[in-house]
Amino acid sequence: MLVLRSSPASPFGRKVKIAALVLGLMDRIEIVVADTTDPSEPLRQQNPLGKIPALVLEDGTTLFDSRVIVDYLDFLAGGGKLIPAGQERFAQLRLQALADGICDAALLQVYEARFRPEEGRNADWLAHQGGKVSRALAVLEAEPPRFDGAPRIGEIALACALGYLDLRFAGTWRAGHPRLVAWLDDFAARIPAFESTRVKS
Repeated sequence: MLVLRSSPASPFGRKVKIAALVLGLMDRIEIVVADTTDPSEPLRQQNPLGKIPALVLEDGTTLFDSRVIVDYLDFLAGGGKLIPAGQERFAQLRLQALADGICDAALLQVYEARFRPEEGRNADWLAHQGGKVSRALAVLEAEPPRFDGAPRIGEIALACALGYLDLRFAGTWRAGHPRLVAWLDDFAARIPAFESTRVKS
């Protein structure tokens, strides 16, 4: 049995879960919640970076981060399902990188508020991270990705990034991005794994 160390709200963990569901591999994975702030957490032995998600293989080897894990799951499923071959591979990896970058910048804003006292928060730093999110959303709004049939890794990553903005920023991104809102609504309607992995609060 594979063991996925993650947390319910992690957009990167959600990406892995959706990938596993789309690939039909979830019955081979046990999900074990990890607390990245706990010094005694076994995660720190499984992944020396102490980050989630991490996938513990049956031989005890641990894979991290989400991009490596998803690539491994695609390999287990026969390859080429989430990460296509040829030129399209790079379009999907580029979209995944952009979506993951949105999550990285959003997480840094969340951590600034969560771990730093209000009087010590850096407004310039928050604006810097917010700018990354704003620019990425503007690019995606101008040309939302198109997909037919089963989603690939870029579309899954983008859906998780937008879902994380809904979760942690009360969906404020929606007002200025109607095409992305429509894209996410369509994704959610077509891919049941998106709703089944959603954290309500």
